[in-house]
Amino acid sequence: MTVVANVLVGLVALIHLCIVVLEMVLWTTPRARAAFGTTEAFARESKALAANQGLYNGFLALALIWGLLASDPAGFQLKLYGLVCVIVAGLYGAATAARRILVVQALPGVLALVFLLLAR
Repeated sequence: MTVVANVLVGLVALIHLCIVVLEMVLWTTPRARAAFGTTEAFARESKALAANQGLYNGFLALALIWGLLASDPAGFQLKLYGLVCVIVAGLYGAATAARRILVVQALPGVLALVFLLLAR
């Protein structure tokens, strides 16, 4: 059960690292604009805002990766904290930006959290 939980936590961290790259590096590219449904003009105008948002996603990924590397109890606490933050951010994003954030961000976070708690 612990292995499954850690794999899911790693997957959630990887998702957020991908989001970091999309928001901080690729924001104005056609790939990122398609992923986020933005226009070229909006992407140019919101580049700094997206980079700031990407930085926060990086913090979430860092907490999860640190949790995977740290021994317990700190490792468990970091994973728990990171997953709860991911879920809250996913719920807020789904309510305010796009419903698909539930599937991309919140659902993987919930699955990882369930397995993390079952493994405890």
